Amino acid sequence: MQLNKLPKTTTKKKKRVGRGYGSGKGGHTVGRGAKGQKARSKVKIWFEGGQTPLSKRLPMKRGKDKFKPKPSPITLNIRFLGFLPKNSKVNVTSLVKHGLVDEKEAKEFGVKILGGGELKIPLIVQLSCSKGAEKKIKKAGGKVEKCGK
Repeated sequence: MQLNKLPKTTTKKKKRVGRGYGSGKGGHTVGRGAKGQKARSKVKIWFEGGQTPLSKRLPMKRGKDKFKPKPSPITLNIRFLGFLPKNSKVNVTSLVKHGLVDEKEAKEFGVKILGGGELKIPLIVQLSCSKGAEKKIKKAGGKVEKCGK
């Protein structure tokens, strides 16, 4: 007789826990021990033994996106405008064209010119700018057409 030619035998059925005394695994405590929370039902994964759960200990975030910072415009110092051609108009499209700002961000948040650095060429600025930047643009012989706060 060979092992691969042995007749198939039936396998033993699995014990059905918690289905009465006739199921094959004690009917009363069904392998859970005696009494206590774990004997009665399943304990949730996030249960922390009776102390106040972490979700309740943390401060609540009330209101939709209350703590989300408000977007501020992209700031660009005046020294970077020296790379532009003389007497050119400075607006979002020209800054994107010359690679000084990202197109998507500039259109979403806007651009503000700050007074960091020196400017030696006259330009026509059509963006919001700081007071220091406005003075330096006018000193170089340029114009500020739109200066917001």
